[in-house]
Amino acid sequence: MFVVDTNVLIYAANGDAAEHRRCRSLLDDWRRSTLPWYVTWPILYEFLRVVSHPRVLREPWPVAQAWRFVAALLASPSLTVLTPTSRHPDIARRTFEELPDLAGNVLHDAHTAILMREHGIPRVFTRDTDFHRFPFVEVVDPLRS
Repeated sequence: MFVVDTNVLIYAANGDAAEHRRCRSLLDDWRRSTLPWYVTWPILYEFLRVVSHPRVLREPWPVAQAWRFVAALLASPSLTVLTPTSRHPDIARRTFEELPDLAGNVLHDAHTAILMREHGIPRVFTRDTDFHRFPFVEVVDPLRS
């Protein structure tokens, strides 16, 4: 069980990225597999924001094209979108008490890490080194695995 972070989805979608081939191969494998894998709505919206942004991609995608990519992911039978449960506030509080230096942009990653903790998902596929701040998360760099 693992979460796939935004950057892996972006590399899988962006044929111009040096990381494209590896990330696209992994994504295709996960979509064909029966093993569970996960994303969050904030990850999906961040994907939409980045691939449609004219300062990020040489040829940004229209949002309808980006949404088709997301819709294809959501059609994967083994993919689940993690959402908060009634335990979310307690797990967030505990995490913030354990890691009092979290602030600013890393809170987006904290939200993902807290959802992972809440649902018992130990691993994230990402190139984002900020996830190393969370001792309960195993970070897998898809280009090194």
